[in-house]
Amino acid sequence: MQLLSILRQVDIFYGVSQENLEKIAGICHNETYKKGDIIVKENTPSNELYIIIEGVVEIVINPNMLGTGATQAEPAIIANLWPGQTFGEVGLVDRGMRSASARAASDETRLQAIRREDLVQLCESDTQLGYLLMRNIASDLAFKIRNTDLMLRERLVWESRPKK
Repeated sequence: MQLLSILRQVDIFYGVSQENLEKIAGICHNETYKKGDIIVKENTPSNELYIIIEGVVEIVINPNMLGTGATQAEPAIIANLWPGQTFGEVGLVDRGMRSASARAASDETRLQAIRREDLVQLCESDTQLGYLLMRNIASDLAFKIRNTDLMLRERLVWESRPKK
């Protein structure tokens, strides 16, 4: 029952019926990580959506992945995610390479993972659920894109300020 309570609070499951939340809970599998463990690695195939149940997850990008070789920049934490938040949604949409790494930031980081194939199968068997989930995922991604856009704009303004 605790999993259903958490799923009910996750943005991408907004408006999903109790019956469908139970189906989603049925395709979740539990994963536990220790502080510093890499959950997913940047530039690797994306196949799962993760829901944070307990702990904190750092989203980390490595500027050196651009391959310019000009500088050796340190990886940067671009976000901290908390219980009830998700990551890996883009992989549900396009199966592309991960745009960032995710690292456990607390000793007991518990996640629920949902394999893309399982969620797609569930959505195909119930197109109304599929539509609702894809609409919610699109809204979540749009929110994240807007925040990223704001961060980039702030950085550009900061970098273009007159130097003393």
